[in-house]
Amino acid sequence: MSYYMHNVPGRLRVKSPLLKRNDAAADELKFALSTIQGIAAVDFNPITGSLLINYNNRTTNYEDIIGLLERKGYFDRKKAMSNDGYLHNAAEKTGRVIGRAALGMALEKAFEGSALSLIGLLI
Repeated sequence: MSYYMHNVPGRLRVKSPLLKRNDAAADELKFALSTIQGIAAVDFNPITGSLLINYNNRTTNYEDIIGLLERKGYFDRKKAMSNDGYLHNAAEKTGRVIGRAALGMALEKAFEGSALSLIGLLI
């Protein structure tokens, strides 16, 4: 799992491998984020390691929030993938899977009768 960040004004989602199945880290971050004025809600998904942070973009900005996550050691902006990068990787992976399946089907069809033909020649 890689780092992921997506921000629209007032809503920030971050994913971190350091948060996955780490309730203690989530509790620490929820408390730390509560000290930033303008944070409205923080939701944590321990299965994905995702934090969803709703904030008032008039009183704070996502840079302050990301800065806090980095200072606490739970996020690395340099390793973070954007939403576009995340979607690109997912589409690329899907394309590879479909390509392999199509190739497998084509090869299976091409060699479908070959084994029977070989057995017939040997008998």
